[in-house]
Amino acid sequence: MSPRRTALTALRGRPVLVAGAGISGLASAVALAELGAQVTVADEAADRLVALPDGVRGELGLTEPPPGTALVVTSPGWRPDAPLLVAAARAGIEVIGEPELAWRWTTAGGPGAGGPGVRWLGVTGTNGKTTTVGMLEAILRAAGRDAVACGNVGTPVIDAVRGADRERSGGERAGGERAGGEQPATGPRELAVELSSFQLYWSPSLRPAAGCLLNIAEDHLDWHGGMADYLAAKARVLTGAVAVAGVDDPLVADTLAAAPAPRRVGLTMGAPGPGQLGVLDGTLVDRAFGGAGPLELAEAAEVRPAGPPGVLDALAAAALARVVGVTPDQVRAGLREFAPAPHRGGVVGEVGGVRFVNDSKATNPHAAAAALGGHARVVWIAGGLLKGASVTELISQHAHRLAGVVLLGTDRAMFRDALLRHAPNVPITEVPPGHDSPMTDAVRMAAAMAAPGDVVLLAPAAASFDQFAGYADRGRAFQAAVAELPAVAR
Repeated sequence: MSPRRTALTALRGRPVLVAGAGISGLASAVALAELGAQVTVADEAADRLVALPDGVRGELGLTEPPPGTALVVTSPGWRPDAPLLVAAARAGIEVIGEPELAWRWTTAGGPGAGGPGVRWLGVTGTNGKTTTVGMLEAILRAAGRDAVACGNVGTPVIDAVRGADRERSGGERAGGERAGGEQPATGPRELAVELSSFQLYWSPSLRPAAGCLLNIAEDHLDWHGGMADYLAAKARVLTGAVAVAGVDDPLVADTLAAAPAPRRVGLTMGAPGPGQLGVLDGTLVDRAFGGAGPLELAEAAEVRPAGPPGVLDALAAAALARVVGVTPDQVRAGLREFAPAPHRGGVVGEVGGVRFVNDSKATNPHAAAAALGGHARVVWIAGGLLKGASVTELISQHAHRLAGVVLLGTDRAMFRDALLRHAPNVPITEVPPGHDSPMTDAVRMAAAMAAPGDVVLLAPAAASFDQFAGYADRGRAFQAAVAELPAVAR
């Protein structure tokens, strides 16, 4: 039974189910209750159902939608084969995600939504999404726009959309208070939306004004079932009016060429051709939105985070901003104001001539490769949940940089096997399972292996949920462990 597209205006007085009581689930529940729906939130954890919004009921361990359910809004981590979602699909009930709910809110009648009052600029990719969205928000705010970073970056999109009719003269917004000295916001609210592959999978009708696919590499294959389905989900960001993508990767370039968007813009780390943004003589330049010649945007050496991944993110943010009329000077000002988020390659300490670098956000091999590529000699802390990805190519390409490796987490054996095959002379040590403070042990082991001038790099190439609450928790544990290194290590 194929579900039909559910109009939000038809939900008043009807049962609606929210799958998952996390941040996006609770935000969805509040919005749906505001629409007048009868909202039930289902979750597998009883403690998440204790403090639900007024008028919202909770159900623990639900496997069938309540009778008469008109719509299911799922949290992004719920896989399509979850029994509750399978039952909904079997019953012909449409299942969508929170970004799709927000999209329909802007286009189909949420209270005060005002479709023309909100403009979506979407960003996806295996790596770099959060940095790009942060850069884009900084650029838009430098241009005096009412901009907010939202989506997978933290603030649910539905919250940002529901705040679109607030005062724009400097008052409270979903993204926080306007910084002193910023120009008054003008025009529509512009959403810099970070979209994961999970969120895009559950967003069938979302069509951003401009969308960007930064890159693609093996990740979340356990969730999607394979690389083709993972890429197909990511490609949904390119279905709006303007599609932007990094074309140095042939797979991404082919995806951009096949996109239905009327206008397609390429990003390259080399000299750009017509219709592209790229780097020319150390300067970020635009040949897509200017005149006959390239327009200078910013010096590559000034971009933070430094290095090719940061420059590509800056090109992407600049392209999306240029779509909505931001000037080159405003792009430059926004990039100068941008400060990278924690756990993305920052130095957190130096002990005995050894620098300790926290790139806990490197949760897949593609991100870890970028992190390793920025250093000449590394003691690498790696491991966690690989989610179906392979580390063979990563280790083969970067074996020459490795002074030592410390492994931890569930899939450390896969790292060890690849290291023994492709880096047989590199010393390896492991943090055995069951340790109360695995990162403390890992940092001490790495410090003992490092020599002055080396970098101890936390770039796990894997997810953190086997041992930590998330990549940020893992990064904080790394930073704390560096701060507590014994005096003899100093």
